[in-house]
Amino acid sequence: MATTLDDDKDPFDAIVDAPFDSALEERYLVYALSTITARSLPDLRDGLKPVHRRLLWAMRQLKLNPTDAFKKSARVVGDVIGKYHPHGDASVYDAMVRLAQDFALRYPLVEGQGNFGNIDGDNAAAYRYTEARLTRTALRLMEGLDEGTVDFIPTYNGEEQEPEIFPGLFPNLLANGASGIAVGMATNIPSHNVSEIVDATLEVIDNPHVEHARLMELFKGPDFATGGLIVDSPETIANAYETGRGSFRVRGRFHAAEAGTAADRAAGIERMGGGQWQLVIDQIPYQVQKGKLIEQIAAAIADRKVPILEDVRDESDEAIRIVLVPRSRKVDPELLKESIYKLTDLETRFGLNLNVLDTQPGMGRTPMVMGLKELLENWVRSQIEILQRRSQHRLDQIARRLELVEGYIVAFLNLDRVIEIIRYEDEPKAVMMAEFSLTDRQAEAILNMRLRSLRKLEEMQLRAEKDDLLKEQDELEKLLGSPARQRTRLKRDLNALKKEYGLDTPLGARRTHIEEAEPAVEFSMDAMIEKEPVTVILSQKGWVRAAKGHVELDQDFKFKEGDELAFAIHAQTTDKLLIAADDGRFYTMGADKLPGARGFGEPIRNTLDLEASAHIAALLVHRDGARVLLAADSGKGFAAETGELLAETRKGRQVMNLKGDAKLVVARPIATGDDHVAAVGDNRKLVVFNLEEVPVMTRGQGVQLQRYRDGGLSDAITFKLEDGLSWPMGGETGRTRTETDIWQWKVARGAAGRMPPNGFPKDNRFH
Repeated sequence: MATTLDDDKDPFDAIVDAPFDSALEERYLVYALSTITARSLPDLRDGLKPVHRRLLWAMRQLKLNPTDAFKKSARVVGDVIGKYHPHGDASVYDAMVRLAQDFALRYPLVEGQGNFGNIDGDNAAAYRYTEARLTRTALRLMEGLDEGTVDFIPTYNGEEQEPEIFPGLFPNLLANGASGIAVGMATNIPSHNVSEIVDATLEVIDNPHVEHARLMELFKGPDFATGGLIVDSPETIANAYETGRGSFRVRGRFHAAEAGTAADRAAGIERMGGGQWQLVIDQIPYQVQKGKLIEQIAAAIADRKVPILEDVRDESDEAIRIVLVPRSRKVDPELLKESIYKLTDLETRFGLNLNVLDTQPGMGRTPMVMGLKELLENWVRSQIEILQRRSQHRLDQIARRLELVEGYIVAFLNLDRVIEIIRYEDEPKAVMMAEFSLTDRQAEAILNMRLRSLRKLEEMQLRAEKDDLLKEQDELEKLLGSPARQRTRLKRDLNALKKEYGLDTPLGARRTHIEEAEPAVEFSMDAMIEKEPVTVILSQKGWVRAAKGHVELDQDFKFKEGDELAFAIHAQTTDKLLIAADDGRFYTMGADKLPGARGFGEPIRNTLDLEASAHIAALLVHRDGARVLLAADSGKGFAAETGELLAETRKGRQVMNLKGDAKLVVARPIATGDDHVAAVGDNRKLVVFNLEEVPVMTRGQGVQLQRYRDGGLSDAITFKLEDGLSWPMGGETGRTRTETDIWQWKVARGAAGRMPPNGFPKDNRFH
């Protein structure tokens, strides 16, 4: 093959040397602007992004009106990507599906036939299986496209024309909302009630200086497709719309349709036989999938995060009906509701960001975050401009028609002469124009007139038509010359729209209720646990279990071979258990989460991250406001509030700092009224001192309770001096001895002490 001159060129000659940062900045800026203005942000005037506008325009071109038959969605998607929107078919179809979902759009713009997905989160069927057509709302949005109201721009390949925006009076931006993420900015606009939007707009037209507070009296706030409740205060909602940024707490609604008192129905309570009841959810927050919500509730039950909830059932058909079954009829319904709000997506937050594309004179389409008043003012301005363009377009049509009508009238007044000219003149058009002072269009129209039009009645119709056109022309000229008339016309059209979407109509009725919630019920897991007595049993090797009821603590419990009892205490299922390890770290467990006592229980290390070398030194029941005496075998110790011993994680909390080989050996509750401490060492020396000498600390080593030449601390206890010091006698009798005359052992804290009274236990422990 012959080599051409172009083949001889070096391709590297086309490379342009440029700084990398400037080249990247230039190209990225083009991409960012394209994303902002032509993809992600809605236009203030019609509230649509380009893909939605092109979808609706293509459906209009296909004559998919509400009164016409459905057509395959594949046909629509094909026209859109082939003529107007050169992007993927999946993204276009997804956009079309959303326009048809009544749980996604407050006022759907597409009517679908077939599977268009559901609120459970299931996807729509493929576009070859579904059919679609426009809704009346979509036609409202596109009204005036043939009346010169907007500019038409070439499509991406220059073969077709598409409207720059839709001129209809339907306030789609606020009515259906929008969301999108651009480059460096985003938008998130909820849907609102058309009737309230119209009321606020009329107020802005009548009173340009209206205060924001007055607008919020008319414009209540979001009206989501799925209903629900907005539970923020009016001040929070008003502030969000004043600045254009904020967020709302959206909750599902508890409401029961079954027979019962009005209060029960409003609270979602259905009464059953025998005093039993259940809660019914009939609305869920916007953009929450029902299937996912039910999974969250079921997971909370399985994980025992809501122990007062027995079961959740989905009894939905076309209407949502989620049933919550409490574990007991004694459960507080409000507590159950608050727990579900807190733990699942039955309460969500919707972020408001009124970021839209506004057409500024001389600036093109500019992204701006607007408050409610500014947004309505700009929308009114755009509708006035559309009204002016529609009126001017009609005036131009009237002028052209009047020109022809006046020519027809001249022809009728001189009918015989006109016929003669047409019959005998070689150039009848020029002769008529010269003889009757006709324009080229008038002469051409006369020559094209049909013979059947040459009737006397036609002249009367033409004169009546001329009078009507002149009257309409006069009214339009007055309209264009008077801003007050334009505002009046816009108000009249808005009032007509309000009637169609009124609060008393099925489509216009408000779905989302706005009512400030009562202060949240502060609940803990204890409040949600049914209080029952249990006996907690912990073995030497760390196996823990809980027996129902308060059983005798001195009985023989069964353990694995080589294991034995370490601790056994009485508690309630609502109690928190404090586990003290000999390394000074404290751990927390809920008594309701312990395994049953049918077997040997479970290793406590499955739940707590105990160090491998650590052993459990004490098992206590947490009591609010109580104190615990802590002491190490080094003889140091302090008192601690039990609230400071609670740990939030399985890793526990370091409370006593120990040096060297020291171990925590004492963690005993300090009883109310105790005023002295007794400490005994491995050397059997006993010391008694005032409890006030022991500091209350949250963490540390503590102070020296007793000094030793050999060994260390064996045990310590608090007691009331006037009641005396007690210890077990040993043997099977279970008797205790109390020594009240202990003045000879009472010294200052930190002393070495002296030998205890006769009969003191040989293991050097108080009990």
